[in-house]
Amino acid sequence: MFSNWFLKSFRILLLPFALLFGFVVSIRNWLYDKNILKSSSFGLPLICVGNLSVGGTGKSPMVEFLVLHLKGRYKVATLSRGYKRKTKGYALANAETTAIDIGDEPLQFYKKFPDVPVAIGEERLVAIPQLLHDKPDTQVIILDDAFQHRAIKAGLNILLTDCGNLFTRDFYLPTGDLRDARESYKRAQIIVVTKCPPDLPVQEKEALIKEIDPQKDQRIFFTTIAYGTPYHITHHNFTYIEESTEMLLVTGIANPRPLKTFLEERIQTYYMMHYNDHHIFSIDDWRDIKKRFESIEAKKKMILTTEKDAMRLLKFAQEIDGMPFYVMPIEHKFLFGEEVDFLNAVTGFIENFKTPA
Repeated sequence: MFSNWFLKSFRILLLPFALLFGFVVSIRNWLYDKNILKSSSFGLPLICVGNLSVGGTGKSPMVEFLVLHLKGRYKVATLSRGYKRKTKGYALANAETTAIDIGDEPLQFYKKFPDVPVAIGEERLVAIPQLLHDKPDTQVIILDDAFQHRAIKAGLNILLTDCGNLFTRDFYLPTGDLRDARESYKRAQIIVVTKCPPDLPVQEKEALIKEIDPQKDQRIFFTTIAYGTPYHITHHNFTYIEESTEMLLVTGIANPRPLKTFLEERIQTYYMMHYNDHHIFSIDDWRDIKKRFESIEAKKKMILTTEKDAMRLLKFAQEIDGMPFYVMPIEHKFLFGEEVDFLNAVTGFIENFKTPA
């Protein structure tokens, strides 16, 4: 409790830096809006999944949701920056690549959808032609976390915002979590309010829509987090979480709060080892995790991690293989029966695609 209060107080002290950051962001957006800085278009549908804040809005599960529902109809590829990788430039995922090579999220996409091209490149304007050269039959590219990458003009922008930290209530970094101006939401065609309570009342839905104040042609959807059945990190066997199980939760994600809440509702005891977002696990980290797990005296115990973290822990697969080390899958579940409407909006964009002006 004290640490949260201290962090909030410290961030308020950084307000001058936040104001400076906001000024720089506003100038950059103005230059693009006035066409002084140029945005490039491509002759195929580009779908951008992004947000206005740093981390934790559910971009990766949304990319996976789109890939899952589009790959049966179109030749789909994904393009990510490859955050926290140790390489540079463009690369196409293959069976030999690791999280160090391409980043945890792209590796996660590749592991789930090995038949879908997964490309990375920090300069997306350069990476898209390279991807199309490698995979010339590509019909749709999903741009992961590219809303601020205005050098490219995507035909469809899907903007995510956390219900518990709506962009309308946020402020610029480092005082808040915004990395873009609030008014940038107007560039999106679709807004998805994520991590909502599964029983979100209609009245609260309407209040959130009013607060966001969508543009005339913008669509707003609401999703909640749906956790799947945990599977073993190396041999992928499924298991079920029993109430009596004592668990060590290992996370290196921006917002572990929903997962913690999920566990608190289902088991009596869990312990947590929390690392920074996209943390690269070292051998010393693994030894600490193993030591902490072995100190748990319960007969029925397990280690649980997220899918992103699993990608960065697979390098210890040989040691993990014989341990009860499981991964918790996650996906978006659309509220108010609007999943079909959302997918129709996406496929409608693809079917009626015209190169952005």
